[in-house]
Amino acid sequence: MSIAQRPWLYAFAALALAATPALRSSGSPAPPRAIEGRAPEVTGVAWLNSPPQPLAGLAGKVVLVEFWTFGCYNCRNVEPHVKEWHRRYAERGLVVIGVHTPELRDERNVDNIRRYLLEHEISYPVVVDNDFATWNRYGNKAWPALYLVDKRGLIRLVRVGEGGYTETERTIEALLSES
Repeated sequence: MSIAQRPWLYAFAALALAATPALRSSGSPAPPRAIEGRAPEVTGVAWLNSPPQPLAGLAGKVVLVEFWTFGCYNCRNVEPHVKEWHRRYAERGLVVIGVHTPELRDERNVDNIRRYLLEHEISYPVVVDNDFATWNRYGNKAWPALYLVDKRGLIRLVRVGEGGYTETERTIEALLSES
């Protein structure tokens, strides 16, 4: 059955396309959002792979805050890049904090998150944000989303969705080089 035979599908597709103007014209990922201001605190019901990591204690470090959930296909596509940045830049001062904010019921289970971290060899700190407290403090709207925080605690880059890996890595390098 073609789209012409299902007008509701056409209307749905048109609405979805209208809601994503960055994809409408070029098919490329949405550009990063630049926002100013201090990064909100990252909290949750549990911390995995580390004790709690208050941002105040990370002054002088560059922090990558990644909003994700293990059932998200797009999050899984971003995962290798985040793991590589953690591997490559941790010794230079990059701290990756995964904020696992669930979309589905089984993603709320801390044991399921632990199992995923083990199976996927994710070793950086992950906070379980089941109550969406950190998500809401950041005003986040989608999975995956990356927030780069500079050494002074200011958000310097926001990237929503897949793509832009080269630009994100360049920004990580630039922030690490700042004094």
